[in-house]
Amino acid sequence: MASVHGSLFEPDVPDGFSYRSAFISADEETALVADIGGIEFADFEMRGVVARRRVAFFGASYDAGRTGTPPIPEFLLPLRARIAEWAGLDAGAFAMALINAYPPGAPIGWHRDAPQYDMIAGVSLLTDCRMTFRPYVSPTAVRARVTARRTATHEIQLEPRSAYLMRGDARAGYEHHIPAVAALRYSITFRTLRS
Repeated sequence: MASVHGSLFEPDVPDGFSYRSAFISADEETALVADIGGIEFADFEMRGVVARRRVAFFGASYDAGRTGTPPIPEFLLPLRARIAEWAGLDAGAFAMALINAYPPGAPIGWHRDAPQYDMIAGVSLLTDCRMTFRPYVSPTAVRARVTARRTATHEIQLEPRSAYLMRGDARAGYEHHIPAVAALRYSITFRTLRS
């Protein structure tokens, strides 16, 4: 079941999704944003379409090592260690880090993360956003039109400085989406490798 730090009510999220508001302090957020200012971002292309968000990958890459990626930067290691402690894992289990830069108006479309990754942990910076979920349907079923129009079944507001863990059914049984953001937002995500 989801956990909410400092709230009397559980968010409407799938099983396997955990959430903590105020996971980092305002000072920690400021320091992370300053360090992110020195990162070189790149365009992200998915299925021939260049996304409006920009990305920086570190550690184990999405393409199973075909493209070299730099190691996880030193400034992310304390955050990775804190996330790992919350998740009950060794920090090194989070083998990949991704920083997304969302300019105003940038969304992220419906997707389920790459299959080589297992648990996903994320931290939101600067601006809140809405994360919505819908049950995952295989591309084969979608192409065969055996599914009715799909809509979001769960959602949560991700506040600045909050963190989440996505595993189990939330990770494998659902896909997620973030509608266009109103102002600049950064997200830092860490992923474990599937064994």
